[in-house]
Amino acid sequence: MTPKPIPVAERLIFAMDVPDVERARHLAAELGDAVHFYKLGLELMMSGGYFELVDDLVARGKKIFADLKFFDVPATVAAAVRNLRHRGVTFATVHGNQSIMEAAAEAKGEVGILAVTVLTSLDRGDLDDLGFDCDVEALVLSRARRALEAGCDGVISSGLEAAKLREHIDERLMVITPGIRPVDNRPEDDQKRVVTVDQAFASGADYIVVGRPIRDAASPRAAAEAIQATIAEACP
Repeated sequence: MTPKPIPVAERLIFAMDVPDVERARHLAAELGDAVHFYKLGLELMMSGGYFELVDDLVARGKKIFADLKFFDVPATVAAAVRNLRHRGVTFATVHGNQSIMEAAAEAKGEVGILAVTVLTSLDRGDLDDLGFDCDVEALVLSRARRALEAGCDGVISSGLEAAKLREHIDERLMVITPGIRPVDNRPEDDQKRVVTVDQAFASGADYIVVGRPIRDAASPRAAAEAIQATIAEACP
């Protein structure tokens, strides 16, 4: 596999999962140049000031992943994606429904569309409850193939499935891996399918998304710098 030409410092995407924009700005200032890429999700969207925060971070040279997981009728998803254009957003997420992926890809402009395969908070029991009569790996591979065919740029996938994606899917596909834990998962953690930083990149991830291990650290900047050092070793 030929590594994609991604600046090493941008391979860490910090999940800015905080309750309001004021806290987000404070945390971004504390992280400084230890983080270059931010994931802004539903919690911040619903707090108010989401696009003001996007504009502020972009003006400071940061990259933005708008993790809003669009899931609606295709025309509505396309309209939502169009509203992200020209805002400096690098990635946006949609759920892996075929018509939704196609509509988002058609409307994307300069925004990279990432399809959600299987949420890392789900395990085999959850998929059984949802009626999926296949294993997680097969479902991820199926959705990833369809995402690429639909014109999406990449997928959100656990590091547990990333190696199979690299084995079976065109390497043009971008793989973004959440559920990263620098150490073994804690019992109270709601992320069930997790991997370490090293495991994610060894399996073929292009980017990793890290939230709580940075946000909840005694020193978020030090935690981010430690992860960046690990990435630099994994992606020379």
